[in-house]
Amino acid sequence: MNIKLLSWDIAPDFCLPGVNNNCEEKLYCLQNLLKSTKKWIILYFYPKDNTSGCTTEAKDFAKYKEYIQKLGYSIVWISKDSIDSHCKFIQKHNISIPLLSDTTTEVIKQYWAWWEKKMYGKIKEWIIRSTFIIWKNREVLKSFYNVKAKWHVEKILKILEKL
Repeated sequence: MNIKLLSWDIAPDFCLPGVNNNCEEKLYCLQNLLKSTKKWIILYFYPKDNTSGCTTEAKDFAKYKEYIQKLGYSIVWISKDSIDSHCKFIQKHNISIPLLSDTTTEVIKQYWAWWEKKMYGKIKEWIIRSTFIIWKNREVLKSFYNVKAKWHVEKILKILEKL
């Protein structure tokens, strides 16, 4: 059985290297991200840069980024890809969302977004698409595991508009 981070749990704190839309590298810490937002952080774990599902999702989040920020939210993505890979992904698809690198998968595992998955008849460990809406005091307002890339952003928007 897989354990999940549920609503009202305290989100694990972290500091990870990441890049912004200009490929400027800096350290991103949850506490600092929460201080810099009006309401909540949307934290999204994704499997791999430049894959079709992740590219679709990145473009959808980028398309609604200004609207999401107007509602008072900030968006941050995490995968185990390198900073260099993130930078190439940002440049290729004009992504305006900070992409953080958790090459050790430590943070990914703390959020229970690292699961066993059967692929091509073999069991592998992999990142599952997971989204967390985190309140300023680190409480998890909502958690979504194993999300589908298509229509996920629209579903998130409906929830954000109700808050």
